[in-house]
Amino acid sequence: MAIITEEEEEEEEKPHQLKHPQIPPTKPSSSSSTSNTTEPFSFWFYFTLSVSLITLTFVFTSSLSPQDSKAWFLSLPSTLRQHYSQGRIIKVQTRPNQPPIEVFTVEDGPTTPPAASENVVIVHGQGLSSYSYRQILQSLPAKGVRVVAIDLPGNGFSDKATEESIEGLDGVLGRFRYVYSEIQEKGLFWAFDQMVETGQIPYEQVLARMAKRTVKKPVDFGPQEMGRVLGQVIDTMGLSPVHLVLHDTALGLSANWVSENPVLVRSVTLVDTSPSNVGALPIWVLDLPVIREIVLGFPLVYAKVVNLCCSKRIGGSDADAQRVLLKGRDGRRAVVAVAKNLNSSFDIAEWGGSDGLKDLPMQVLWSAGWSEEWSREGDRVADALPQATIVTHSGGRWAQEDVAVEIAEKISQFVLSLPKTVRKVEQEPIPDHIQEMFDEAKSNGHDHDHLHHHSHGHGHDHHGDAHDHGAGYMDAYGLGHSHHGL
Repeated sequence: MAIITEEEEEEEEKPHQLKHPQIPPTKPSSSSSTSNTTEPFSFWFYFTLSVSLITLTFVFTSSLSPQDSKAWFLSLPSTLRQHYSQGRIIKVQTRPNQPPIEVFTVEDGPTTPPAASENVVIVHGQGLSSYSYRQILQSLPAKGVRVVAIDLPGNGFSDKATEESIEGLDGVLGRFRYVYSEIQEKGLFWAFDQMVETGQIPYEQVLARMAKRTVKKPVDFGPQEMGRVLGQVIDTMGLSPVHLVLHDTALGLSANWVSENPVLVRSVTLVDTSPSNVGALPIWVLDLPVIREIVLGFPLVYAKVVNLCCSKRIGGSDADAQRVLLKGRDGRRAVVAVAKNLNSSFDIAEWGGSDGLKDLPMQVLWSAGWSEEWSREGDRVADALPQATIVTHSGGRWAQEDVAVEIAEKISQFVLSLPKTVRKVEQEPIPDHIQEMFDEAKSNGHDHDHLHHHSHGHGHDHHGDAHDHGAGYMDAYGLGHSHHGL
């Protein structure tokens, strides 16, 4: 009976429990709400972490590939390789006791007077190169103007890095950086290949090179060094006095040289040049980690940045060519370093009103449809330069990509509206033994015409030697180049 009684009590308790259910504790509901709150956070955390790891893996593996200049050049688009074949390399000295820098230049148009009475030199802005002005190089010569575009150091096909000697070991971090640079230069499996070939780890070789080594640093020239580059290129090519066309941040890099050498400058044309030295291409997208890799790693992303900030109608292939030049051979690092050396407090009114420049003809060539704020900036630049005339164009801040023919037309109109440039022709001194023959011929009554012909032939040979000095020259990409003295 006891068993039956217990069963009845249990059966009676069940209805009682149903009538008075216990209130569930609040802790489970709290944990469920917390889990619902943390789910989006967890998703975005792991998503961001995954994207970052993928990006860093892409960056790391791409940076470990050997930096072979010839292979890089051969991988370029055909348009870039064709552009390079039309130019020449000039070596310039920017710093004492330092190796010379190779500067790429390209020119078009008549090179002998009187057909080429005016010489125009185009200096590009931030993140650009002479390739951007290729259509202007084709349009200006039709007006009878000789035009030269250069790649400033750190840009285009000019040197983008300099070598410096370092001695001594600088701790664990320094050793890690050195090993990383070795991997960048020679590849990830260099040490393994050495072990296979020699049967031992190249530890002593690495230590010996670390004790005294040469490292490459990106070009970080400021206005003074860039001015020397511009001056030496103009002098080497015999261009002075020149009509300078300064685009974007080129004014900040060239202003000091123009102030110091006004007699070598015939006129100045400023094309969408901000006095604050802030270029159209935002430098931060080339400087911030991950962002810079995405922008330079994907053609569509870079083209979108250019369309938003710089150009209205640049083609996809042209934007990609600029991206490739920025990405390869320390181009990005050099552009960032040079941009950081620009003077943000540059006073354009003080510069244009200086004694040597206040009478120099100037033209301000400005975009009329980019934005209202940019149009007001052009008015401020023109007001700061009383001697300048302002002319508008229908392109963007990279007008050479949008309306190259229009820009070339307005540059040539301004240049040819000025009085023609008169250049002094420097005659080579007659060698002493030739002068003695002249004197002897005069005293003895010999045939003067014969001797004059002999003298002319001697000078001609000397001139020819001066222009053929680059025959057989092997350039930085391991390719023979004989065009225009290369």
